[in-house]
Amino acid sequence: MSKNLHFVWLVLLTACVSAQPTIKDSDKLQFAPSIPWNPKTYICQQPVDEIVIDGLDQEKSWQALDWSDDFVDIEGDLKPNPSLKTNMKMLWDEEFFYFFAKMEEPHIWAKLTERDAVIYQDDDFEIFIDPDGDAHNYYEFEINALNTIWDLFMMWPYRHQVSPNYLFNWNVDKVQHAIHVNGTLNDPSDTDKYWTVEIAIPWSALKEMAPKAQPPKINDQWRINFSRVDWTMETSTGKYEKVLNDEGKPLPENNWVWSAQSAIAMHMPEWWGYVQFAQESVAEAAPSFDHKPDEQIKWALWQLYFQQTAHYEATGEYANDIDRFTIPKVNTCSFTPQVYAGAYGFQFSSPSCNGNRVWIINEVGKIYTKLKQ
Repeated sequence: MSKNLHFVWLVLLTACVSAQPTIKDSDKLQFAPSIPWNPKTYICQQPVDEIVIDGLDQEKSWQALDWSDDFVDIEGDLKPNPSLKTNMKMLWDEEFFYFFAKMEEPHIWAKLTERDAVIYQDDDFEIFIDPDGDAHNYYEFEINALNTIWDLFMMWPYRHQVSPNYLFNWNVDKVQHAIHVNGTLNDPSDTDKYWTVEIAIPWSALKEMAPKAQPPKINDQWRINFSRVDWTMETSTGKYEKVLNDEGKPLPENNWVWSAQSAIAMHMPEWWGYVQFAQESVAEAAPSFDHKPDEQIKWALWQLYFQQTAHYEATGEYANDIDRFTIPKVNTCSFTPQVYAGAYGFQFSSPSCNGNRVWIINEVGKIYTKLKQ
């Protein structure tokens, strides 16, 4: 090819590329969370004495810890703060993950006594744990004031509408749990003060879904959240009964959480908080929380995921052009996502902040990392 013809070819090619239509920002897919994404963080220290699971926090280790922030409404700032205080603490050692929670309550009641009953039909306290942070294969633990528990293993959140999505008869072996009631249980004639929950979950029951199938190491971080269910009750019959609406159905329960979920849905693990496992005991100063730069990469991928799923719900198709999407801002490092979409699924990917790995999120809402090839 002569130099002149080569020049003409380059001009034509440049013109063709330039002629490709650009997508206006206003026409791009969008996702705007109802509240800012700002998960809570917690430094989990180690005890200095034996923790006896009796529903009381008389041990030096519990006494040395400050309470968590007050729980908020599950929708965060979209709703008023809860009318009753809820707070929690955490500890860990080589054998157990310990939890202690305190719930103000003038009327303490519970009815369910059978293990693995649907405990949130009573007032309850709930723990959610996602060891590897992939938003799949996580644990849910619920307990009421009768010390009845429901423990289940979630394979994926309810939004991935493939059933069954949980193992109903899965049990946490060797779990220890106890309740203390400051007041009188199931007696509406007086005013109670609070009830407390103390739980020790063995690592042997949690490690199988943890990174490398082992208990956490020092400075590891897991995703975690807590919820309190509180029903509106009345006592005109001399016992506690749920207040009904005009259709004869109970009024919606209150959902109060440690880290706000942005919607009435606990099964959105991307909104859960973080617990960091510290080497220091409660007798030492707690270290600072280590904010991992890749967590912003992961949240940016989640935002693209929600843009894509909304587009599919509207059109029945997945978008396969990254320019169709509004690319979220990441402050910790470069964010250069790619998208692949077919008739039956999609995935977004982006290099990690150190460039050694790649983060991937797919159509079922599983987010994970692999070595960069």
